[in-house]
Formats: sequence, structure tokens, C-alpha cells
Amino acid sequence: MELSKINYIALIVVAFTFIKSSCLGQGFGEISSSGSRLSDSSGVVNRSLVPVTAPLLLFDDEKRKNEKKDKKKKERKNIYYGEQTKTAYVRVEVQGRSEYQLFHYTTRNRIVNPYIRDLYWYDIKERTVRTSGYTPEAGYLLHGPYKKELNEVVVQEGMFYFGTKHDRWMTYDQNNILINKAKFEEGWPKDSKVTYYNQGEQEVEKVIPIEYDLKEGNFFHFYDNGKLGVMGEYHYGEKVGTWTWYWNTENGPLVRKREIQYQEEPFTKHFTPYIRAEWDEEGKLIYRDDR
Repeated sequence: MELSKINYIALIVVAFTFIKSSCLGQGFGEISSSGSRLSDSSGVVNRSLVPVTAPLLLFDDEKRKNEKKDKKKKERKNIYYGEQTKTAYVRVEVQGRSEYQLFHYTTRNRIVNPYIRDLYWYDIKERTVRTSGYTPEAGYLLHGPYKKELNEVVVQEGMFYFGTKHDRWMTYDQNNILINKAKFEEGWPKDSKVTYYNQGEQEVEKVIPIEYDLKEGNFFHFYDNGKLGVMGEYHYGEKVGTWTWYWNTENGPLVRKREIQYQEEPFTKHFTPYIRAEWDEEGKLIYRDDR
């Protein structure tokens, strides 16, 4: 099912911050000064590190209509989707070109959606826009209109909703000619595909992110009881990084079953994916490849 056919998508998730590196690359511990890896052989996963259950997708056409009305209201300045925002900008020199970003942000903290790969936030100390590593103490989530210019030519513009791309996004070349346009729903590309075990009850089986006709973003597969089964990342249609499979432990803790290492960057030549590690249902490490 394409998300472009869904009136509104809302994800009810656990209260924690989803850090990509913690989810996709975890399982081997830190590297000591001597070069050996510190012990982290257990397959049992800390619940604070990954989303453990399927997202609940809800239809709320009335709420979506109200959001559109809020966006059009002009009575109060800098209010978007009912949220008061502040305006900021960042100007830097990149390879001899002037890069300028004008954006809005909200000072209200909100639970971060662990299913979304790219979360945009304003680092108040470094005065830059980042897409990972967000904490409420470090900065604020982008919310409202965004515009990016290169040498005073607009090359990208769109809307943010609590740190996620939302609604229509446009990309232009240096001649200000439109080259791409896409729509998002709170971080999900509208062309993404969702399959269900039971569509009537919204029991999600898979969430496949699709952007510009390519798989792009975090992939999730869930067991029919809602527990997380597989998690990985696509980039330009290619599997990248570490993909993790989990045992179906019903009401028990989330336990890793297998990790497969794919290329770190898409289109890497002469790279063959390999199994990094395997665990039994109790979380005991039974195989590891530290190549």
C-alpha cells in the first residue's frame, strides 16, 4: 500500500531517542586503545536502543484538514501546524560557494520518532543544522518553512514537522529550474510502501521507504504479533550498513538473532555481504566474524 493513498499517518512509539548508530551498528562494543573489542557478546537488546514493536498507523482525515488550516492562518506570526516557532539562519562557505539556510524551529521538546532515519535539528552551540545525534539539551527540532540557497539561488525548500520532512519538498538546480519534488508525511516519503498482516486491524508487516522511485531510508519488518523482526537501511536503492534480524520472543526482551554486514556506501565494488554474528534465543553469542 502506498502512503500517498493514506490520508494521515501517525506513529505511536516508545519514549526514547532513536540513534542510528545505536540501532544498526550495535552489538560489538567499543574498541579499546589496544585495538581489541570490549565485551558485548550478549544478543539481548536494551529496549532503550531500538523500536521493539510495530508502529500503529492511524487514519485521521479531520486532523489532517485542521493542520492545513493552521498552516494557512496568518493571524499570528511564525505559527506552523499550531506550533509557535522561532526563526534562524546559517551561512557558511562550502568549496568557494556561499551556502545559506533559513529555517524555523520549536523550543518545545517532543518524543523523537525512532522509525525515521533523518531527524533535522538546530545545534545551538555549533550553529548548524544536523540530521543525527539529537538531544533536547543540544538543540531544537526544525519546524515550519525551510529554504536553502547556494550563491543566492534557491536550491531547496520545504516544510518540517518536529524535525521531520513534511508535505511538499522542492529541489532546484543552480538556474532555479525544478529538478525534483517529493511529498512526505512526518518523515515518511509519501511513496513509501506498507504491507499488513491484517489491514483492517492495521497489523503492520513491512515498512519500505521509497523516495524518487528508489528505496531510501530505514526498513522494518515485524512479526505478526507486532514484535520487530528485521531492521536495516537502504541508500539509493542499495542495502547499506549492518542489517539485524531478531528472534520472535513474544513477551520477552528483544534478542538479536543475526547481523549481516553490507557495504557502508552504495555501489561499493567488490564487496560481498557477510554474517557478522549470530545468537541463540537466550542471547548467547554462537558465532562472530570480526573482519
